Amino acid sequence: MSEVEFSDKDEGIELAKRMAEEEEGIGRRPKGPSRFVIPTIGVAWSLFQLSTASWLILDSTYIRAIHLAFAMLIVYLNYPLFKKARFGLTYWSQTDRIPIPDYVLAVVAAFSALYIVIDYEGLSMRYGTPILRDLVIGAALVLLLLEAARRVIGPALTVIASVFIAYAFAGPYMPEVIEFKGVSLNRLLGQLTMSTEGIYGIPLDVSATVVFLFVLFGAMLNKAGAGQYFIQLALSLLGRFKGGPAKAAVLGSGMTGLVNGSSIANIVTTGTFTIPLMKKVGYTPTKAAAIEVAASTDGQLAPPIMGAAAFIIAEYVNVPYVEVIKAAAVPAFASYAALLFITHIEASKMGLRGMTKSEVPQFFKTLLAGAHFMLPIAMLLYELIVVRHTPDTAAFNACWVMAIIIFLQRPVVAYFNKQPLGPAFWQGICDIFASLASGARNMVAVALATAAAGIIVGVVAMGLGQLVTEIIDVLSGGNIYLMLVITAFASLVIGMGLPTTATYIVMASLTAPAIVHIGQMNDFIVPLMAAHLFCFYFGILADDTPPVGLAAYAAAAIAKSPPIPTGIQGFMYDIRTAILPFMFIFNSDLILHNINSWPQGLLIFAMACVGNFAFASATQGWFVAKNRFYEIPLFLTVTVILMRPGLIASLLGIPFEQRYYVYLMGLALWGLVYLMQRPRTPKTLPSPAVA
Repeated sequence: MSEVEFSDKDEGIELAKRMAEEEEGIGRRPKGPSRFVIPTIGVAWSLFQLSTASWLILDSTYIRAIHLAFAMLIVYLNYPLFKKARFGLTYWSQTDRIPIPDYVLAVVAAFSALYIVIDYEGLSMRYGTPILRDLVIGAALVLLLLEAARRVIGPALTVIASVFIAYAFAGPYMPEVIEFKGVSLNRLLGQLTMSTEGIYGIPLDVSATVVFLFVLFGAMLNKAGAGQYFIQLALSLLGRFKGGPAKAAVLGSGMTGLVNGSSIANIVTTGTFTIPLMKKVGYTPTKAAAIEVAASTDGQLAPPIMGAAAFIIAEYVNVPYVEVIKAAAVPAFASYAALLFITHIEASKMGLRGMTKSEVPQFFKTLLAGAHFMLPIAMLLYELIVVRHTPDTAAFNACWVMAIIIFLQRPVVAYFNKQPLGPAFWQGICDIFASLASGARNMVAVALATAAAGIIVGVVAMGLGQLVTEIIDVLSGGNIYLMLVITAFASLVIGMGLPTTATYIVMASLTAPAIVHIGQMNDFIVPLMAAHLFCFYFGILADDTPPVGLAAYAAAAIAKSPPIPTGIQGFMYDIRTAILPFMFIFNSDLILHNINSWPQGLLIFAMACVGNFAFASATQGWFVAKNRFYEIPLFLTVTVILMRPGLIASLLGIPFEQRYYVYLMGLALWGLVYLMQRPRTPKTLPSPAVA
């Protein structure tokens, strides 16, 4: 490989890393003594959150306010007013120092967030009749929060929240269809800044009490090197299969996604290793990048963490967190199984080989080399699923186990390599503090997203909720299918400019009740969990939806492929995920609603996988040979039979209780298509790609 090629590859990886750093909260890199300011605040924030999960007992409103104050403090110190110099004003886009105005804004923003704590009793006594000071500080909080969200997330959430605020005042002057009685300034600021129905609402509470600890746990795992371990383990398992690096990318990204809610960070962790390997065995740059995009984006679907939104779903639906894990399990793992199948299809189309034995890490050696990373993950799952501790307690216990591992792993390596132990122990301590600072930085976007989305939730709660349902009802004509399409499209559009968590909060606040209500109008019961997961899924899919799809840009930078075609290809791979929400809305078996039998659950999962395989074959044009036009309807029929057996049973007059017998029809039809294509299977594959 030439020097130029090395340079291009390195530049692509560096670009992807910069994108991941921006998403993870690294905006400025000050020089001199000020370089310690942001990490110190981050460490203090992490220690505060760890304290509230263990020994420090505070009112939940206090925790939310302090959590938001830390986040806003870091934002104004860490993110310049403009990412690039505009109008020659380089002072406001500096990244090598923190300007004095940003110090001032940081202090004012933190104070405005803490005001509800500072004057808690006074605000409680005069709720509904705020004094001028309350209004001034409340208005400052709203404005500074919106600006902080713009700096760290982008303008989309700030614009949407501003539109809702404007609508709250302009409602009486709107056309009759969207007319709203409106609110006063006193009521609006009281709702948003002096109660737990706005900025300090449920989303921020979940961010402050649960999500932070899981994000911190993910940061500690990443700092310890678990991401590289997962991808090496995946390669050792799947690398020698046809298109092995792509299969390893799917498995490795799924494992990383268990503890990492960021698709871009997932791409940088796994994609810098798997994308070159995929290209090496013959995948085109666009397809290699697209597979990594699809795998990393869907990492947020995988229980038990599912990004930040899983915990908010539990609060909104008012169920134990383990019920969210249960509901999300079948769709998530069926989606990943189908993506593995798609990588196999692509490898079959192009006649690709796997990696050679010498290229693949030894399984047992690799497994044992990072077995210590499994301990905190096993403990987390044990506490969540077996002991059923609260999520914050489970995450806290996993964090201290992870801290012990970070502290000891370097000295253990130094001992076996006969190196000095003192520097290794010191580096372990530094790694712990670095992971505490990194965890806080990673949390900034989530904290700001939940707080700013709380503005929208607060406005909706003042009487807009019923109006929104009526508007959606009018737009969809009372048709549940059209209503779901509208919701999915709106989630994709809004999600292009928002983090997954914010997209979910906005769409769930606006449309989840409407989905349930319009379903009832059609004499169809939609479980509330299904409605919330529907919004969540399409919020995730927005990550790789063109033309924005930041995840596609990150992967394309590594693969040196065009971003838009990469995003389009990634979305084509993710279509198999897009059908799942529509299926579980009408077949609640897929989210294991009222199903408590393991054999029944495993049967549903297996059939969902085969149904998703059939849909993947229909959309990718290949099963064991290239599809003929008349085979595509057969694949789609298999998908419907296996994912909606109740519908087929009702059409055939089969009692609902016996609906699972319909599965035999679907499997038989799938087998028939296999027999039809088997004679056309290529007898000899093209020559494997040259390494």
